[in-house]
Formats: sequence, structure tokens, C-alpha cells
Amino acid sequence: MDGFHSTKARGMWQRIPKSTDENLKILDQLVPPTSEAQIAFRKLREDLENEGWWERDSVHEFKLIAIWASLAIGAVATAHSLPFVSICLISMFFTQSGWLGHDYTHGVDDFSNRLRWITPLCAGLGTTWWSDKHNKHHALTNEMGVDEDIATDPFLYSWVPDPENDSPLRKIQHLIFFIPFSALFALWRYDTLSVTINSVEEKRLGAKNELYLLMAHYALCFTLLPLSVFIPAIFVSGLISALIVTPTHQSEEIFDEFQHDWVTAQFESTRNAVTNNPFSEWIWGGMQYQLEHHLFPTMPRSKYPLLKPILQKFADENNIPGGYRESGEFEILKMNWELYKRVAEADPVVGSPSSRGDGQLGAINLGFSPAAGGFKIGG
Repeated sequence: MDGFHSTKARGMWQRIPKSTDENLKILDQLVPPTSEAQIAFRKLREDLENEGWWERDSVHEFKLIAIWASLAIGAVATAHSLPFVSICLISMFFTQSGWLGHDYTHGVDDFSNRLRWITPLCAGLGTTWWSDKHNKHHALTNEMGVDEDIATDPFLYSWVPDPENDSPLRKIQHLIFFIPFSALFALWRYDTLSVTINSVEEKRLGAKNELYLLMAHYALCFTLLPLSVFIPAIFVSGLISALIVTPTHQSEEIFDEFQHDWVTAQFESTRNAVTNNPFSEWIWGGMQYQLEHHLFPTMPRSKYPLLKPILQKFADENNIPGGYRESGEFEILKMNWELYKRVAEADPVVGSPSSRGDGQLGAINLGFSPAAGGFKIGG
């Protein structure tokens, strides 16, 4: 609750009727006690809120938006004269639109609310689809059958499957991973349109406006960019984004049951990437601070570098298994590739959990998600 909602929303739960003593006794018997790590994390979050860590750095935001806007201008200006340059620029524009939209869809302040249109208008991605999918990823990170971001089979497997869920492609997944990676944005766009249209039919709040913004996105792209630029850019931006979002989780612990200790689970299932130059720091879009983001998703990303020593100390003081995990940006990519290779070379395992659910509530294959029976990559 504290991780995902605004101060106003978090205050609303206090109006819910309190449980009776009898019900509390039943809950105590059914639910594991709150861990020391979670209690310490609540105190840490309260301290950070009181210190103003959720206040935005307007200069930092302006720099990000200025660079982002210049990519679009450059791409349009070179679309006909220098198509290769235009493809590179608009690919980075789409990727950065995704990162900015990610920031502002998570955000709970007025600044975020005013800029949430970036996601559908500039990235061609839906906030409704994204919120349904991504918030579940944050709440149930790396949990088999629930977290869509690790349900990437039959093209990519993060663990050895049961023979019934296997695919011949698994044996060569480490050789062809760049193909499904490149398809990331195309798949996200398809899912966006599917969810948005369904949301309009279901009369979900804001769905029509979101559909209009998506229509405007494609109208602008088809008007300003030739197809020979627009189509390749979708796949290049997909490759860039997939190389960034996949390695920070897939090489870490993957859980086959619900994790009651959410804080410890975030540490165990997440690895940060250490960038080594200003371009990498920018292109990663804050995703290099994956642990900071998972623990504090509504916090402005400009604060994440300053959180690192605080979370390192927290991990040490609370005996978090594996501690604060980080690797170099190329090392973490290598780790992810080696995972794909190990899984590719292994024999299938009878009884191995399905990526789309073996009974967990909220399992992907219940049919509420575009990932039901499908293929997803995300961070």
C-alpha cells in the first residue's frame, strides 16, 4: 500500500472499519508475522518522506524532457535526408518516452498527473495496460504464474520447463534472444491496443481519452515519418528496452510461491546495473537503479543514486540474503545471457512450474491478462 499510492490514498484505509479481536486472532494464525525487515522498511520510508525525498528536482526533469524532445525534432528533420540517423534518433525517443511515461504513471504528484499523456501519445503505449501489468509485477516480483515479466516463453525461458510447456526454440534461445527482444515494443503496442479497446467497451475511467491519444500517436508517426523509418525504429527501440529491462530481475531468485516478506523479496529478486558513462546513465532511464525503484516506485528517479548507500546499509543491518546486489552494465547482460544458455542446455523437468500459473490466485492464465497463453518481456 505504502509503495504504490499517494499520501491521500494511503490515508483512506484509516476509514475502513477495524477488525474485531476475534478476526485478528484468526489472521494471526493464518498469516506469517511481519518480518523485522518489513518493520524496519516502514520506518525508513517514513523517515525519507519526512526528509522530502519525494520532492521533484525541476532542473533534472527539464534536462530529461529537453533531451527527449530534441530526439523527436532531430528524427523528423532527418527522416527523408538521413533515414539511418532518423531511425536511431526516433528509436531512442520511443525508448525514452517509455521511461518518462513509466516515471509519470508511477508518480503520485501533480507534476506526474499533468505529464501522463506522454505514455500513449509519444510511446504508443497505454497507461491502463501498463498499470494493470506493471503494478502486479511490482507487487509480486518474479513470482511464477503471476508476474508477466518472467512469462516470456515459448521464445525465452528463465527456468527449465515441464515437457508439456517446452518448445524447440528453447534449445537455441541464447542464440536468437535478440529476435524476441526486438519484438518487445511491437508486442507492447499490440497489447496496448487490445486492452485499451476492451477498456473503452468496459467503460473504464479515462479509456476513451487514452484511445484518442493512441490514435493521435499513430497519426503523427505516419504523417511525420516514412514507414521505412517508423517500422525499423519500433524494433530497434524494442531491442534497446529489452536489453535494459530483462537482466535486472531474470538472473536473480525466481519464486514458486507467494512471498509474504515483500521487502526481502525485492532485494532477492533484483540486481542493479552500474553504468560507466553519461550516455549509459541516460539511456538506462533510471532502470539501472531497479532496487531503489522497486522499493520506492513513486519516488522521482533523480533521488535514486542518493539512496544507494542507504539501502546498502539497510541490507547489512537487516541481514538481507545476498545483500544489495549490483553488477556492471555489461556484466549483468552477460549474466542474463548465461542464464538463457544454461536453461537452453538443460533437459526438461517433469513438474516444473508453468510461467502462467499452477493455481496461484491471480495467475496469468485465468484470462484477465494479454499474457494469457502469450509472450511478454518487461521491467
